[in-house]
Amino acid sequence: MSADRQGPTVHTASAADSAELAWVTRAGVVESRHIGSMVMVAPDGRVLESFGAPERSIFPRSTLKPFQAVASLRAGALISPEAVALACGSHIGTPRHQELAASVLEAEKLDVSHLKCPEAYPQREKDRVEHIAAGREKTKLAFNCSGKHAAFLAATRTQGWRLATYAEQHHPLQRIVLQVIEEYCEETPQVVGVDGCGAPAPAVSLTGLARGFSKIASATSRRDAEVHAFTVNQAMLDYSWAVHGRGEANTVVMEDLGVLAKLGAEGVLILGAQDGTTVAVKILDGSGRAANLVALSLLAAREVVDVEDLAPVLKKIVHPITGGSDGAQVGSLRLAQDLLDRL
Repeated sequence: MSADRQGPTVHTASAADSAELAWVTRAGVVESRHIGSMVMVAPDGRVLESFGAPERSIFPRSTLKPFQAVASLRAGALISPEAVALACGSHIGTPRHQELAASVLEAEKLDVSHLKCPEAYPQREKDRVEHIAAGREKTKLAFNCSGKHAAFLAATRTQGWRLATYAEQHHPLQRIVLQVIEEYCEETPQVVGVDGCGAPAPAVSLTGLARGFSKIASATSRRDAEVHAFTVNQAMLDYSWAVHGRGEANTVVMEDLGVLAKLGAEGVLILGAQDGTTVAVKILDGSGRAANLVALSLLAAREVVDVEDLAPVLKKIVHPITGGSDGAQVGSLRLAQDLLDRL
């Protein structure tokens, strides 16, 4: 479907359709309000909780990477489990991330010039300073989607398809990606745009996204699971550093709680427990600040995550509101009262 098609069924939910999910307070006063939609599904796909309008279409953005990794494996990508985790990731471009992406290309006798994603500097200041001090320019290997694109190229190489167009919507590989998304999410995307990395960006509902991710999150415990979903699940947990980065939110959640975690641009987050219970969140204004607090709190409310285990994780990944040179806490990010009352 055309990337420029517009209509009321394609637009994401309006503010009136959405719900208050979180507040930022300062001196006990609500300073900012994060509104959006959220849904929790059971292992069998039933909706357990619904806030806002999760039936409306969104661009899941990078939360689709685990599905894209399944498609690359289905198409024959011969990559290590560590590289599978990188393919699922929105990584921060550390030297280790870059080296892993480069190794996938080298194994296929390809190089960075074959990647169709943009160039970037490493995201962390220390890595960026060292990168620039060494006289290096921006590189596609440091872009957060380089692992996904490297996996795309590995699959394309295996099949003997045209390398130069692997990221285009009508390429055979991208048709397999769309098939995987339709199968897992049980929806046909209403529109396919172009993601920030240049790959196709299908739109599905938040509920469909949650149902699809639930199948991956529970793949290690389901006899009917696709072997590639099993591989993606295990790779993300075993090599969680590759999915995001040491100390980064997705990696912390996977390491400390054993919950599959994947962020997406524009305020999208999806968390899937190993039994398949899954939460998907879309913050309407595109900010990701509240997404982890909201999603993890819902999992804890349903006793999918132990509250005692959750507290230290939130301390690592949810930043307090501070003021002054000593960084004193002067406010907090908390669940909106209506959401808190429902939990």
